[in-house]
Amino acid sequence: QVQLVESGGGLVQPGGSLRLSCAASGFIVNIYDMGWYRQAPGKQRELVAAINSGGNTNYVNSVKGRFTISRDNAKNTVYLRMNSLKPEDTAVYYCNVNHRQGRYWGQGTQVTVSE
Repeated sequence: QVQLVESGGGLVQPGGSLRLSCAASGFIVNIYDMGWYRQAPGKQRELVAAINSGGNTNYVNSVKGRFTISRDNAKNTVYLRMNSLKPEDTAVYYCNVNHRQGRYWGQGTQVTVSE
């Protein structure tokens, strides 16, 4: 059974940092393409960062140089390190996997960037 569980969100001041975690079960993270998405109130869900089975990464322009996606194969977990956070990064962040059985999502974790 494929399952994704996000954690690590919270309230942070502008310029601060957070690390989100996505713990996976029911599959092995390093053989699938995985991504972090976010959805702000009133906006569509957007892809923030992705990592493929080969370890190649890509990012939406607005987070390049600030966010880093990575994975720990031993922990079967994907991370999103977020530095220099801005108020416009405020959103619910979701982990996603393009599994052979379909696309799966976690429950999301709230990130709020505010004074």
